[in-house]
Amino acid sequence: MRAQQSGFTLIELIVVIVILGILGAVAVPKFVDLSGDAGDASAKAAAGALSSASSINYAKRNANPATGVAINTSTTCDDLLPLMTGNALSSDSNISFVSGAATVGCSAGPGSTDTTCKIKHSGGTSTGFAVSVICVN
Repeated sequence: MRAQQSGFTLIELIVVIVILGILGAVAVPKFVDLSGDAGDASAKAAAGALSSASSINYAKRNANPATGVAINTSTTCDDLLPLMTGNALSSDSNISFVSGAATVGCSAGPGSTDTTCKIKHSGGTSTGFAVSVICVN
């Protein structure tokens, strides 16, 4: 009498390999794009930090005009970073303003909010995240 062998047939092995190939083809592109998402998250966080700094600056300037920084129509987007944060956000050289030479639109006067300045990350996929700037003289 012959001993019965157990194992997988060639067809079963090929089916499993095809299924793994399909799963790999679907999953790999999702993981490859994570660096772009990380860059966008970094830029969005920087935009939020600058927006918060602008709110704090506005409150300080209103409480005591000798403190804080004037943000008006002569302030460019590139000026915002050193003015409000003391270069705290500039440690990531991949973050930059979309249009750094653009001036903040404070023509509506002190207390108005402007979103002219947008921040982007060189490794991100977004065209930029708006920084909410409160104008103050």
